[in-house]
Formats: sequence, C-alpha cells, structure tokens
Amino acid sequence: MDKYEALKQYFGYDSFREGQESLIDGILAGRDTLGIMPTGAGKSICYQVPALVMGKITLVISPLISLMKDQVSALNQAGVHAAYLNSSLTFSQYRKALQYAAQGRYTLIYVAPERLLTEDFLQFALHAPIELVAVDEAHCVSQWGQDFRPGYLKIAEFIDRLPKRPVVSAFTATATKEVREDIVDLLQLRDPVISTTGFDRPNLYFAVQSPKDKYAATKKYLDLHEGESGIIYCLTRKVVEDVCARLRNDGFPATRYHAGLSDEERRQNQDDFIYDRYPIMVATNAFGMGIDKSNVRFVVHYNMPKNMESYYQEAGRAGRDGQPAQCILLYGGQDVVTNQFFIDHNTENEELDAMTRQLVQERDRQRLRKMTFYCFTNECLRDYILRYFGEYGPNYCGNCSNCLSQFEETDVTDIARKLLGCVRQCRQRYGTNVIIDTVRGANTAKIRQYRMDENPYYASLARVPVHRLRQVMNYLMLNEYLAVTQDDYAIVKLTEKSGQILEDGEQIIMKMAKEQEPSEKKNAAGKKQKTSRAPGGFTLDEEEEKLFETLRSLRGRIARTEGVPPYIVFSDKTLAHMCIVRPADREQMLTVSGVGTFKYEKYGEQFLRAVRDFGRNYRKDEGPDSLGAVDFSSLDYDVLQDYEKD
Repeated sequence: MDKYEALKQYFGYDSFREGQESLIDGILAGRDTLGIMPTGAGKSICYQVPALVMGKITLVISPLISLMKDQVSALNQAGVHAAYLNSSLTFSQYRKALQYAAQGRYTLIYVAPERLLTEDFLQFALHAPIELVAVDEAHCVSQWGQDFRPGYLKIAEFIDRLPKRPVVSAFTATATKEVREDIVDLLQLRDPVISTTGFDRPNLYFAVQSPKDKYAATKKYLDLHEGESGIIYCLTRKVVEDVCARLRNDGFPATRYHAGLSDEERRQNQDDFIYDRYPIMVATNAFGMGIDKSNVRFVVHYNMPKNMESYYQEAGRAGRDGQPAQCILLYGGQDVVTNQFFIDHNTENEELDAMTRQLVQERDRQRLRKMTFYCFTNECLRDYILRYFGEYGPNYCGNCSNCLSQFEETDVTDIARKLLGCVRQCRQRYGTNVIIDTVRGANTAKIRQYRMDENPYYASLARVPVHRLRQVMNYLMLNEYLAVTQDDYAIVKLTEKSGQILEDGEQIIMKMAKEQEPSEKKNAAGKKQKTSRAPGGFTLDEEEEKLFETLRSLRGRIARTEGVPPYIVFSDKTLAHMCIVRPADREQMLTVSGVGTFKYEKYGEQFLRAVRDFGRNYRKDEGPDSLGAVDFSSLDYDVLQDYEKD
C-alpha cells in the first residue's frame, strides 16, 4: 500500500492538502519532521498515513484524554486498528490494551507523555517494533509555549532508551519562532523536514467588542445564530456557572465544562456537546484541545484570554469544516486584572527553578500586554494575529470587524504629548490608570495621595472621553513610545522614541472608528453572516439543501445507533459533496470527498439508497422539512428502528 492508496482507502481523499505530502514523504524516507499547521489543516493525516504505509507501530504522544479518544474513535470508524493508553482506562483495561499492543494488534497507539517512562509501558516499548513517534501539540515541550507540560521533557529520554531510534515527528498549530526552536532542540530532532503552511484561517471572521453588558451582547448574538453550535469561553469557573445558568434560563441549549466538575459530569457534558444534544458549550480553557467537532460555527470569548497563542488556538476550534465561522472577543478592563492575577499566582510550573519561573512569569506579562493591544488596535485583526506569529500580510483581510468598519484618520498628537508629559512630570512612577485619571482631572483619594492634582498636566484632557484616552495610551505602548515594567507593578515608562513626540514634534495620526448609525452597525460586525450549508467552498441550490438535510438526518440516526458523534460517520463537507455528485453506484460514491473503501462498505449503501429515494420523491412544492420525501423502508432495520423511536 502506498500513501495515495492509504489516503483514499481509509480517509476517502484523492489528494493531500498543502504541507501534508512533504511531511509524509519525509517520514517515509526515514527523516524527522516538524509540521507547523493551523487548526483544521489535517496534521493527523501526516502521521496516520505513514503509519498505515509502514505497517509497524506508531506511537502518538498526546496531551489530553479527549484528544486521544476522539482520534482513536475516528480511526476505528475508518477501519484502522488504534488504541489509547491513559488514566481513563481501568487497571484491567489498561493491561489488556497493553497486551494487545504487544501482540501487534494496533497500528497506532496514543499515549500521554507522563506514561512513557512507567515500568509497564517501558517494558512494552523496549520489545515493540516502534517505527514512528509522533508528538502532537508539540508546543507543550517549550516553557515559552502557552501549554507547557514538564512531562513533554521526558520524550527525548524515552526515545533514547529504545533499542532502535524511530523516526520522530512533531506537530503544532501555534508556535512562535522561539517555540519552534525549542521543539527542535528539546525533542532532539535530527535535520528535520520542516513544513510551515501558515497560520491563516481565511474562513474565520474576527471581531472585538467592548459591550457594557457582556451577557446581553452574548444573548443577542445567540438569538441571531439560532440552531448553530458554538463555544463560549470564560476566564473563571464562577463566570461559566453564571453564564450557563442564565442561558439555560433564557431557553438556550447550553451545557458547561470546567475543572471544578466531576470527571463524570465533564465527560457527559462534553459528549452532549459533541453529539449536539447541547450545541452550546460554556467553558473555561480546560475545554477544547483535541475536540475535532467539525460544525462549530462560532467561538465567543466572554473574557479576554491571557495570550495570543491561547486565543488563536481556542478561536480556531470554529470552522474546522472550512465553512465560514465567527470568532468574537468581548473585552472588559477586568479581564486584564484577572489574567494578571493568574500569572502572579501560577502554580503550573513548580518544577522549574526560581529564576526560570520568574522569566516565564515576565514573558507571560509581556504576552498579556500584546493580547490587550489586540483588543484596542484599529488595524486588521487577522494581520495583527499573523504578525504575532511571524507572518506579514497586506494589513487588510476584508473579513474582520476592523476591516469592515469605517475609519477616519485623526490627529492625536496633542493627546499623546500631554500623556507623555504627564509620565515625565511624575518621574515615571505610576501606572496607566493614574496617568489617565490625572489628565482627565479625576478627584480621587489616590490622585490626592500621590499629589497628582499638582501635576502640570492635571485636567489638561478633561474633555476627552476616557475610552479615547485609553486608545491613545495603548497606541503609544504598541508603537513603543511608552513601555510598561514587567514586575508586580505595571509602571508606565518613557522610551527612546518618546522624545520624537516631546522634543521633535512628531505628529501622531491614528485610525479612529467613525460613529455609525444603528443600521450601519448592524451591517458591519453585528450582522449575522450568511453561511452556505456547504463546507469547503461548495454551493448548494434549494433542492441540494433539502437533500443535505435528509442525509444529515440519516447520519444522525446512524450516529446515535452506533454511539459515535455524527461527524465520525461523515463530515458535513462529505455530505455536501454527496449532494452535488448525487452518486448512483459504488464507483460514483467513492469519488465523494471523505468516502473511503471501509466507510463505503459500512455506510455507503444506506446513503446511496437515501440519495436515490430523495431524487425519486422530491417535489419542488414541498417545504424544507422534507424528511417524508425519503422512503425509509429501504434502510437497514436498526436505523429504521431508531428513527421510529424519534
């Protein structure tokens, strides 16, 4: 079996996506590899196809149980023998799985990094024909990565103890240049083939809002996106509980996920979301890594995350099927305070020495500031994200709230000069809030205590709205006219560039959003984007839309009968392509993207009959709920029985 046969037979695709083939060829040639590919770009194919071609054991090192379960379930549905070894198994289940693994029953074995050097697993590994070690979420190996896990540092030691060094392959979706260098160094990759396909996800729409009432904004958004599946990320468990309870009280099908729930409740709630019993998930960042749910149409961040890596990874869980999806961030000033508290009281890196821990903490503060700048920039949001990861574009994407808003250039030189002058006059001793309160003339106890009411710039900008002062202050920091210290107290400091404004008279021009009429606002970021039913660029007409709903209903019944998520049977993209191809026989069905030999043998005939029956019974005057147009008498008995229960 070659790579193309494996791709078609098990995954149903005729060609590889960008970046996949070079990594696969590198692995098959015996070379280490590093793949930097955005969420949804098909990283798993890059090690699953070589595993099937080589035929021996591939170890996949993965950080989360949910990620392992999801991928193993999908592989087994595709006819690939795979298993996972983690703490979700009972002792007897684990020993049995390890026994089967030793007998060579599994092509791919997923394992957590913390289990690699345990006695029983190491005993198995030392005598197993391990051809490839694939490290998923490889950024976890770097202390500069957003999800650093000390267990990942054990991977290199594990590989060194194997009698024969396997090919080592690493994959991640979010990694700065520094993290990429760490991955190569700490995993001891040897002259790796490196493929970076870029971080851009063109189907994702990005927006930042600063509503006075976050819940009201969220409810309004959900009202406009009724029936869609999405994730609402919150910073704390308390906020998760509050938002989820209010949504349920308002009639939304929402469930929750955070570390304070029992293992059983987390598992049940996650399944409810994946199976679309509760299509809205309200969660902390404990939820999501490895969740391959293809039909997530939106990700709303109820609070600002602590860094851009976390934000882009979490936002990237939307639109994995290639359809348009929306990523909305609701910013509030308290978000910065909460994140700063988490950074100052971080207990995740206790294994690090004191000096390294302090360096990590300082880096976290710096990344928090860059995340905050994202919430205030008037430039293209997509371009800001891509520049953060080292990519540079045209600064206009046409698919973010800033690019779709109307801006006007405004001279803010006078505001900038007075802010800088205030910082200089107080001898650079205070933070942002004190500086802003001083120039706007606030009469607070703190201003009087610090005697800032005697500062020459006190009340010099009293007529400028606070939000405008903050915009200018953030612009000055983003463009390095001001800096903020990285210690416990964020003190505003002048920089070498400050003199360009204070002494040289440099003019500062900012893009400011024009005030819009309510109708204009609706037509910009607040408007519900019309999304095609067809992922991957397919466009369906009215009849094809109805066939899509029929096939989706059939898929749902099969999924419930087999106890798997619907997208494991066939993805929305596959169903959409099926509606266009209208296959009449096995040969035509195998031309549909995502239909491989194994899945055809399992499901193909049922979907062929559904397509034929729909075409025979479809009438133009039928309403959109046209399930009655399909003759279910020809379907398998167990599926029909499940349909009748509904």
